[in-house]
Amino acid sequence: MAEGTSKTVEPDSSISKSPCILVLGMAGSGKTTFVQRLTADVSARGKQAYVINLDPAVLEVPYPVNIDIRDTVAYKDVMKQYNLGPNGAIMTSLNLFATRFGDVLEFVKKRAPESECVIIDTPGQIEVFTWSASGAIITEALGSLLPTVVVYVMDTERSTNPVTFMSNMLYACSILYKTKLPFIVALNKTDIVDHRFALDWMNDFEAYQLALESETSYVSGLSRSMSLVLDEFYQNMRAVGVSAATGFGIQDFFGAVGEAVEEYFTEYKPQIDRLREQQDAGKAEGNASQFDKFRADLAAEDTVLDPALKVNAKPADKGIHLGGDLEEMQDNPVQHSDDDESDDKFRREMTGRAPSQT
Repeated sequence: MAEGTSKTVEPDSSISKSPCILVLGMAGSGKTTFVQRLTADVSARGKQAYVINLDPAVLEVPYPVNIDIRDTVAYKDVMKQYNLGPNGAIMTSLNLFATRFGDVLEFVKKRAPESECVIIDTPGQIEVFTWSASGAIITEALGSLLPTVVVYVMDTERSTNPVTFMSNMLYACSILYKTKLPFIVALNKTDIVDHRFALDWMNDFEAYQLALESETSYVSGLSRSMSLVLDEFYQNMRAVGVSAATGFGIQDFFGAVGEAVEEYFTEYKPQIDRLREQQDAGKAEGNASQFDKFRADLAAEDTVLDPALKVNAKPADKGIHLGGDLEEMQDNPVQHSDDDESDDKFRREMTGRAPSQT
């Protein structure tokens, strides 16, 4: 996406240059092990990573955690209290945690400048995070605070079948266009299967078509058609072969993260600022419109349509301002008396008042 962009955008001083790496992936793709490998690599270079765990159902994590959702939300208690299944409890836990994510952002904003990167591990049930309201809130909040890079961890061993490979690519494409953030596909488990076949299928349409010839199901026809559609998607996507078990390709991965951060500041950050300005302008216009309508309603209340009613109308109380200037209203606030003696005197006058003489 950064190709063809000649204009250089200076990074906003209010945004930390430390990247936020949001790790997504199917269950069993090796996300947690991948996060552990990233954390270990950063520590081996004598630097610090700020790590957040967003999986409420995991029993234990193999890496040090700075913020853990399990410290805030008890996953099993959510299941019992709301009578939910595993996936429903994970989604509800994320929703509850999202209500306090403003506090998390304060910690991240404070610690990010002194950290090499911020790494976030997500639940194994990928659809719970990517297609939920809480997942969208968390992703958008991070994207507005830090140069956020979405990483889709793909199980290379299980993607040797061309149809399964296409399923993974379609899901990766949907995440890219939903998050609208720099995107990297981490082809994991290269210690078991070489990832170069996947790169060949991405870069060479004919190679993928040749692999589909052995497939006879109706899905192969769909995969053949979708390979043409995703050709542009492949051109704008970064794919890196890694092994969370051995550490292979981790340096290449961090190199891709660096390129994605530059893309964030040149492509995505201006879009975020433009959308934010449009949203603020819309709010300001809406507030002004509501204020004008409010003043018009007050002026309408003070307008008497029938001249006969205008003769008998009583003068307004001087302490009440209908549609007056804001400064005038502040200079003449509504008075409130706490004098008990005045109240007693008023009640005595009301109860002991003699009938008027005719």
